[in-house]
Amino acid sequence: MPEDVLVNDRLTIPAAELSWRFSRAGGPGGQGVNTTDSRVELSWDVLGSDLLPPALKERAAERLGARLVQGVLTITASEHRSQLRNREAAAARLAGLIAGAIAAPPRQRRATKPSRGAVERRIAAKKRRSQTKQNRRSTSD
Repeated sequence: MPEDVLVNDRLTIPAAELSWRFSRAGGPGGQGVNTTDSRVELSWDVLGSDLLPPALKERAAERLGARLVQGVLTITASEHRSQLRNREAAAARLAGLIAGAIAAPPRQRRATKPSRGAVERRIAAKKRRSQTKQNRRSTSD
C-alpha cells in the first residue's frame, strides 16, 4: 500500500522509512467526514535515516530547523475529501520540502557595472524624454 517517495532523480525515500497516520479531518466531505479517516500525517526521520550523507543531513537540518521535531519531519494533508488524494498531496509536499532542503546553495552573485555604451544609451533616452516633456509645456510669456 505505501509507496516510495521520489524526491529527485538521485534520491528516493523507501516506504520502509516512512510513517503514515490517518485520522478524521474537518472541512469538506459532508456526512462522510465523520466516518472516514481522510486526514494524513506523513513522517520521515531525516536525521536518523542512512539515505542522506552527513553533509546533506546538516544542510537539511539547518534549512528545515523549526519543522523538525527530534530529527523527524511531519507533513499533514487534509485538503482533499479522499485519503488517497491526501496521501499523494503529503508525499508530493514531502518530496518538495526535502528537495529544497538538500539543494545546493545558489551561486554567489558577482558584482558588475554597466558598460559605457549602456550608460550612454540610458542618458540619451533620459534626454529625449526630458525634451519631449519640455516640448509639451505651454510657452506663454
